[in-house]
Amino acid sequence: MTAGRVSVNGEVVTELGSKVDPLVDEVAVDGKVVHLSDGPVTIMLHKPAGVITTMKAQSDKPIVANLVPTDEYPGLYPIGRLDADTTGLLLFSTNGELGNALLHPSQHVSKTYLARVKKPLSDEAAQQLRAGLELNDGPTQPADVSFADKQRKLVRITIHEGRYHQVKRMFEAVGDPVVSLHRESFGPLKLGDLKPGKWRILSDDEVAALAQGGRGEGHGETRQP
Repeated sequence: MTAGRVSVNGEVVTELGSKVDPLVDEVAVDGKVVHLSDGPVTIMLHKPAGVITTMKAQSDKPIVANLVPTDEYPGLYPIGRLDADTTGLLLFSTNGELGNALLHPSQHVSKTYLARVKKPLSDEAAQQLRAGLELNDGPTQPADVSFADKQRKLVRITIHEGRYHQVKRMFEAVGDPVVSLHRESFGPLKLGDLKPGKWRILSDDEVAALAQGGRGEGHGETRQP
């Protein structure tokens, strides 16, 4: 709403908490009428590299809004963000309550990344990451860290927070900068074999597992733009 994407009876409404009468008023998002019977939808996108996490046009830069079905599901917005050069699992939803709950710091939703680092990660550096370390915005929670290759330059790390550039800053803090970063999972959801640039609708079980912070399984319908 604050971005001016919502209108009521043809008038843009930006004030949160504005009330409408669903029997009388016509509500539209991005110009498409939304009906009360339209239930919320949550989707998973495999974000490719070089794509910006925004729903607003950025001149000639590719944005995630062009990869997800905003025409079919107006009101989709990203739950969190991935840097332009970071690939992997990115969630979108029309359910604002779900998004707010997943992003709230008190939820400690686990997120697993595969990080390629500049040089072999030392045991000392790995232990620092596991113990938690001090960043300029405060200490991090302990992370789960394991090696995904024999050269120790491909590191799987699970964090339980969602700070700005957190994983990159953690590796910088231990003296081993990230060369590339890929998000494999978000809470109970795993990217699996979803191809870059493609998306799928989450099943009811998957959405319930997200909302409850559980470890549910499930497979939605795979789609692509």
